[in-house]
Amino acid sequence: MSEKLLSTHSATELSKMIRENQVDRVDLVNELIDTINENNDKLNAVTSQWPERALKMAKEFTDKGQKFAGVPILLKGLGQSLKGQLDTGSSELLKDYVASATNNFVKGLLNAGLIPVGETNAPEFGFKNITDSKLYGDAHNPWDTDFQPGGSSGGSAAAVGDDWLPIAAGNDAGGSIRIPSSFSGTIGLKPTRGRVPAGPGEWRGWQGASINFALTRSITDTANLLDALTTVQMAAPFQVPLPDKPFADTLNDLPKDIHIAYSTTSPVGTPVSDEAVEAVENAVKFLKDAGFDVVPADAPIDGIGLMQTYYAMNAGETATMFANMHLADTVIKEHVEPLTWALGFTGRSVSAVQYSQALTFWDNVGSDMDEFQQEFDLYLTPTTAHQAPRIDQQLVSDENMEKMKHIEQYDPNEQLQIIWDQWLPALTLSPFTQLANISGQPAISLPTYVGKNGLPLGTQFIARKGREDLLLQIGKLFEDQKMFKFLK
Repeated sequence: MSEKLLSTHSATELSKMIRENQVDRVDLVNELIDTINENNDKLNAVTSQWPERALKMAKEFTDKGQKFAGVPILLKGLGQSLKGQLDTGSSELLKDYVASATNNFVKGLLNAGLIPVGETNAPEFGFKNITDSKLYGDAHNPWDTDFQPGGSSGGSAAAVGDDWLPIAAGNDAGGSIRIPSSFSGTIGLKPTRGRVPAGPGEWRGWQGASINFALTRSITDTANLLDALTTVQMAAPFQVPLPDKPFADTLNDLPKDIHIAYSTTSPVGTPVSDEAVEAVENAVKFLKDAGFDVVPADAPIDGIGLMQTYYAMNAGETATMFANMHLADTVIKEHVEPLTWALGFTGRSVSAVQYSQALTFWDNVGSDMDEFQQEFDLYLTPTTAHQAPRIDQQLVSDENMEKMKHIEQYDPNEQLQIIWDQWLPALTLSPFTQLANISGQPAISLPTYVGKNGLPLGTQFIARKGREDLLLQIGKLFEDQKMFKFLK
């Protein structure tokens, strides 16, 4: 093929073309393989490829009317295991680990008719809002390779942002779809907690904060993928009712009488850039000009408490992950990065009382946000408070790095303070995304702004649980009015 169809068409359009015999799915898989081989040295977005497996799947594809008729996709190299392929978590600790099973989310992608071709770069165990794993190296931003694409779904964001393909999978436990979407200029949806397939070992991933989905460059693709994956698993601890109609069928049904709140104030009191403020102000003007009621209002949350409980949970979950590996401390410390070691060791001292108090706090956040969003159908903020950091920007001080390396020398309260201190520069970049993970609400980052420096920054909308329809409808409005800013 001379034309790069994956770069010029949505997955929805390509599915239609396949079914009308205008294009062959084998050619599309080969196109993605060629694109990766030609461009990956620039972005370091893909860490593993499975060409033989993907081509075999394309040749043997059985069309059963799936949402996608054999369109290639990239999986995130973290939390999206495909049986028989490497499942490293982007960590040297697991660099040779091969998945013994395909997880339920990836099964959902396969059932939707998507063909995995490889997996994308991520930071070690997804702990960062940049992609800089020691195992695989830095991913790069397609808008300017001197900058980060974001994290933790940074490789997926770079690939979609550079038009390699229309959909790449990601997951989001604190903004890991939406942050790289903001930095790399893509659409990034985090669905409602319990919306998409998970499994017994994953239902409580980061206590429900973590959810799998994807990064795209089309609202219609986003809606169709959500329709393909939407489920109710009766055994699951987190569930959300099925929508009355398919999301893709309601994209043009945005009510005119919705109320929208907006804020550009960091929930943890950190600085917000002029670019982030301008991105929201532009969106507010657009919405007001379209006739919507848009007013300033801050979400009723204790942002510092929210992040303190988030870090306590994170530490506890990391300690549990290591306990389940049954490895000696010396082996773990030698083969993981300092943040990972510090989190895991700190988590050993997080008491059951602290953990229970944190989850109760989360429940209260969810209740307070539900009440807030009964008044305001949508809550608009910047996705990130700043544009992408440079690859060489130091986000952890030398002092805090040394403290993390020797975290076992500090008492439990000091350990939690070290975790807070080391994460503060990164949190300053992206303080707006964690709320939806903790409340369980759906949130979307839309690529509506590019600064004078040529780098994008997303605008985020949060809706009440189960109301992805509103997020997709507001996204469709921006898309239809040519408000999206993609890399040209």
